[in-house]
Amino acid sequence: MGEVFAGRYELVDPIGRGGVGAVWRAWDHRRRRYVAAKVLLQSDAHSLLRFVREQALRIDHPHVLAPTSWAADDDKVLFTMDLVAGGSLAHLVGDYGPLPPAFVCTLLDQLLAGLAAVHAEDVVHRDVKPANILLEATGTGRPRLRLSDFGIAMRLGEPRLTETNLVVGTPGYLAPEQMMGAEPDFPADLFAVGLVALYLLEGAKPDSKALIQYFAEHGTPGAPKGIPEPLWQVVAMLLQPDPQARFRTATGARKALAAATELLPEPGPDDELIEIFDQLGPLPPGFAPEGPLERARGLGPREDGPPSPVAGEERSGPAADEERSRQNTADNGDAWSAPGAAVVPPGPRQDTAPPATPAQQPSMSDTGSFHLPPPQATVTNSPTPSHDAQAQVQVQAQAQAQASHQQAAYSPYDPTYPLSPSRPLPPAYPSHAHHAGYSDQPLPPATQQPTHTSTAPYTAQTPRAPRPGQTSSRHRAQRPPRHPGPPAKVAVPLLLLALVCYAVGFWALTRI
Repeated sequence: MGEVFAGRYELVDPIGRGGVGAVWRAWDHRRRRYVAAKVLLQSDAHSLLRFVREQALRIDHPHVLAPTSWAADDDKVLFTMDLVAGGSLAHLVGDYGPLPPAFVCTLLDQLLAGLAAVHAEDVVHRDVKPANILLEATGTGRPRLRLSDFGIAMRLGEPRLTETNLVVGTPGYLAPEQMMGAEPDFPADLFAVGLVALYLLEGAKPDSKALIQYFAEHGTPGAPKGIPEPLWQVVAMLLQPDPQARFRTATGARKALAAATELLPEPGPDDELIEIFDQLGPLPPGFAPEGPLERARGLGPREDGPPSPVAGEERSGPAADEERSRQNTADNGDAWSAPGAAVVPPGPRQDTAPPATPAQQPSMSDTGSFHLPPPQATVTNSPTPSHDAQAQVQVQAQAQAQASHQQAAYSPYDPTYPLSPSRPLPPAYPSHAHHAGYSDQPLPPATQQPTHTSTAPYTAQTPRAPRPGQTSSRHRAQRPPRHPGPPAKVAVPLLLLALVCYAVGFWALTRI
């Protein structure tokens, strides 16, 4: 089995290699189909930024092969595309050599249509060449072309990731202005389309440097041998060294190509029939057209799509949970009548409690999360419920309500109430011995407290003023009020002494 990437994509076999990554045929366990996965080989900041730009491109067009999804696993990243099995234009020319003009016109029309969709998004491809133009395996039917590899594409106005004196692209398919370091623009892609057209018509890679020099010195040459004049006029317009002399848009070039196609002669019966084969080859052992034959490691329980019932494998999901619930009910019978069954105390307006549901194992969903079972109520083992047990539960509920009312009137947790370790606090909840109210005795030890307790004693109560006429223990032994200051026996002599000193001082001042 192949390596599973990010718990979803199972790499099958390599089918290509680019400048920054390798292309694999991979099985998508979520969508259950084969896809082309481009795995980034380098993890430096520059490569990652180009990868982010490429995977962020979303162009929905029948003649554009753009990324559809992406995933990351530790230090590895990849994005996926549709799997195109017919190879590239380089494979086609390698098999047949020069292609018929009518067949070339069909391919050029589809290429210009896809390029027009790319330019409509303000994206310059910058790497149009035969190896980046893929074909569907259509056999002898109408060809279907897909423009791919947006690794160095950029939007107009975006900052460049290379230095100004560094040219990015494939040598032999660069426009003259690209080699001079000009900003990427749409006419540069159209110049590459002209070189691709010449490659398809002649069956060999054209010498772009010599072609540009000839155009600059002698002007537009005559049509090469084997190329119809109407078609050559369109191709020559694409190959003009001056970007201002070329077609300005892919749509304009497509209209001129359609007019030239109408002037071409009809294909004869002796013309070679072009067949586009499947260039990917058979699947490696362990894989079938419907997917891998065995389950790979690293997959979640439901990442493989709808699971098939396999012997010895536990099923999961809502349907399996419901089936197990019905099975447990059939095996155990009524939960109330079974001895030792779990009993849940009835709430208000409920005479009987539902039978306890067995705990369910969590199962993983499609996104990797888990379906957790609903919270179970705390249960205790008790005998079969009867009328006496229900009456006892009702008495306990009434006692708790009465305790809450008394505690609201006189709460031991009132912040104004002086807590004294020598005086026991009133009980916060009823005991089993007195169901109608509180006991006058101190609280029993913690080990003797009842199992069913209320959370009311642990909730802070709002301080309330005592009711009129209600006395508290803190006012029973109150001492008489004391006035501040020294006693009279000390204060009177000191006051007289102060007056004498005041008089002597006043007399001394009058004598000066």
